[in-house]
Amino acid sequence: MKEKIEKVLSIWHAHFEDEEKQYSEFESSDIEYFVACMLYNHFAFSKALDTMKTIDLSYDFLSACGDEYDTIKAIIAEIRFDSEEESLAFLQEFIQESLAKYSAPELYLLNRMNYHVNAMAQRYALGVDAKPVDFQNPLLR
Repeated sequence: MKEKIEKVLSIWHAHFEDEEKQYSEFESSDIEYFVACMLYNHFAFSKALDTMKTIDLSYDFLSACGDEYDTIKAIIAEIRFDSEEESLAFLQEFIQESLAKYSAPELYLLNRMNYHVNAMAQRYALGVDAKPVDFQNPLLR
């Protein structure tokens, strides 16, 4: 599975080496974040928060990622594990390796993903389901 991820990363890092293909505020770490989003969505974790089951993928990234997107989506679709826990461990390892590649200013999105994935891992470890998120304004209750 790691070989598939390495292939995905090499395709998009090569694509975005061309500054003409980069969007404003592009960071190289956006590639790892976007791949983590794709993995997260692909695995469709049962203990994910309802609001996180399909993480919003960046429009800027989608607009700039080129024809390689379909190839990469197919590679991601080939990544399968026997259990959600194995999928989760794979995603956590990918995120940790990605965090180690970059400096603090580039880690905002990856840190955000890491937080959500680790919170989900805690739900698996404790055997609890995700609670619905209530977005109501408390002042209007």
